[in-house]
Amino acid sequence: MTVSCSSGTECLCNSEICNIFARQYEKYCLVFRMEHVSKSQQKLIRSLRLKKFRDESGLFVAEGVKCVEELRKGFELVLLVNHDNATEKEIEQMSALKTPQGIIAIFRQHQATNLPTAGRQGEVILALDGIQDPGNIGTIIRTADWFGITDIVCSADTADCYNPKVVQATMGSLTRVHVHYTDLVEWLGKSANSDIYGTMLDGRNIYEETLSKPAIIIMGNEGNGISPEVRRLVTHPLLIPSFRHGEHAESLNVGIATALTLAEFCRR
Repeated sequence: MTVSCSSGTECLCNSEICNIFARQYEKYCLVFRMEHVSKSQQKLIRSLRLKKFRDESGLFVAEGVKCVEELRKGFELVLLVNHDNATEKEIEQMSALKTPQGIIAIFRQHQATNLPTAGRQGEVILALDGIQDPGNIGTIIRTADWFGITDIVCSADTADCYNPKVVQATMGSLTRVHVHYTDLVEWLGKSANSDIYGTMLDGRNIYEETLSKPAIIIMGNEGNGISPEVRRLVTHPLLIPSFRHGEHAESLNVGIATALTLAEFCRR
């Protein structure tokens, strides 16, 4: 069916797919009328917790008013469920959150785009090497958005950006940050003429180093850091020093390390 949103634009949906948003959210979302969310739709929402079904369907799930509002600006909204078309119990069963927020939406994933090419004046590209924790990925995407980074290039073994935990942690920043997955070694090899920075424990003090742009900044796995294959391509190893004398934490959380590194690049 074809329906119009409050802005006058149109959206094409499958015959069963519709959604209702309360009056205060009309400027953000399409307004449909649906008697009740079907069992098959409930099953679809639950299935999208798994990457296999996200990949097969090209869909992903988001929850909560703020997150849904933001994602609506950049993704096609396919289905929206709230208390107007589902019971509290049904929402709890569909939700991936410990405390459901009353609104669950399905969006269509963006199609893969061309990988960014390093070298544009003043540009910083973030590269993630094997980062596994969805919360860390979500935090990094949100942090990249804050510092004006538009592209993140990830190794194939980095956590899926459409994982529900990642989506929630981004709070809608996926709308503005493009996340790509590829063979990181191959992509970096084609960027041999660029300055490639990597954070590592035996790097040079980031606050004393000359930082130049355009640049690629690599952040490594939570436990093992940057992989040996990728490490060989780093031209400028960086260290975020501890300011505590004597014993101190072994390392920083990768999300925090990313924020500190981007802040220093943007400050210069």
